[in-house]
Formats: sequence, structure tokens, C-alpha cells
Amino acid sequence: MMAGVVAALRALMAKVLRVFRIPSLLLYLRFRMATNNYFPLKNEAAIREYFMRQALEMGELALSIDEVPVGCVFVLENKVIAKGMNDTNRSLSGHRHAEFAGIESVLSKYPASIFKDVDLYVTVEPCIMCASALRQLEIRAVYFGCSNDRFGGCGGVLHVNLDAGIDPCYPAIGGIFREEAIMLLRRFYLQENDKAPNPIAKRNRILNTTVENMSIDNTRSYTLLEANQAEESKPSASTAV
Repeated sequence: MMAGVVAALRALMAKVLRVFRIPSLLLYLRFRMATNNYFPLKNEAAIREYFMRQALEMGELALSIDEVPVGCVFVLENKVIAKGMNDTNRSLSGHRHAEFAGIESVLSKYPASIFKDVDLYVTVEPCIMCASALRQLEIRAVYFGCSNDRFGGCGGVLHVNLDAGIDPCYPAIGGIFREEAIMLLRRFYLQENDKAPNPIAKRNRILNTTVENMSIDNTRSYTLLEANQAEESKPSASTAV
């Protein structure tokens, strides 16, 4: 919806500029809107929701091909540089989680050092395996929808992202579009799975649309996020007078 609104505003602005014959301003605005750095949102919460919606779209795509509906996007300077979705059923490989698919896409275009400036938006809390890989890559921050109560590596089971280790910690903020992420998973588990060794008939099951209002404890991650932001805002020794 946001993309449609932005497109409509661009079209309206172009018409107004043509009517009043301001070609130089028109060219400038076209240039700004075409550049990778153009981003209309300034509010931090709105930015997080904007990218989480794109992660949810990847989850919907995974659901449409009978994969566990987990989707993610990797964001650099407010631009999506890679997308990923679960691929374990098609590939018959247990490590083909959404995060790993996205990581491979990033590494095909950038050096590994880029992750220090990259944020991950993923519909479900990264599992212990993915949380560990993200820490080794020194991801800047992770934002997720719902907790992973069985295998979560960012607070659901373990705090792989924050506990003591040789690699830098990273904040993991959860609860963004939590209900939507949960409903994606519930829709998947209502489907028939022909690949299961002992399939269970689910035709008579009804989708439970009630989601418990359970909070996600982001306290430690917010503290780390604020500390990192404060550190980044300090003037460097080379610029200090």
C-alpha cells in the first residue's frame, strides 16, 4: 500500500511540475526518486514496519510453494540488498533457512565486511544456527516478528546474539507484526503435507485466529542498540578538534 501511495505522489508531482514548467526541478526530483538512497519515511518505527512488510511478503511466497513461511530481507542504508525465504522442503537441505538464503545473496554481491552496516528483518526469530551465523558475520541488528519458542537463538531459547563470545554482540528486537507472522505459520500447519512420512489429516481443522497478547523482552537488545548508536554518534579522533 505504501508503495502505491508513493507512486501516486510521484505521478502527481510530475504533472504539477509540467504544468508550471519547472524542468530543472522536475529533473532533480526524478533523480532523487531514482537513486538508491531515496527513502520517504523518517520515523524509525515506520521504517521497521516498512521492511518487515517486505519480509512478510517473502513469507507469503514461501507459503505459496509449501515451504515453512519464514521470509526475510537484508537492508543496507534503507535499501533492500537481498531477500530470502525458507527453502528446506524443495532443496531437502535442513540448513536452507531464509536467513542463509539471504546471506548467500548478499555475499554474491558484497564482501562479508558489509554486514557490519546491514540490518536483518525476518518474520520469525532466528534459530540458534542462524543466530550464530549472523553473529559471526557481525550483523548490525536483527528485527523479527514472532518468537521461536523451540529453537530461538535471540531470546526464545538462548541469547546467542548477546551472551559472552569472541564475536561482537548484536541487538535483536522482536514483536514487529508479531500476529501476522504467527498467522503465517498457523496457515502452513493447517495444510496437508504429502512429503511427511506419516501425514495427518487436517481437513477438519479450523484456523485459530486468536493470538495471545504476550510481550517480547527486548530490554537487553534496546540497551545494546542505544549504546551502539551513541558510540556511532561520537566524533572520531581524526575529526576531534
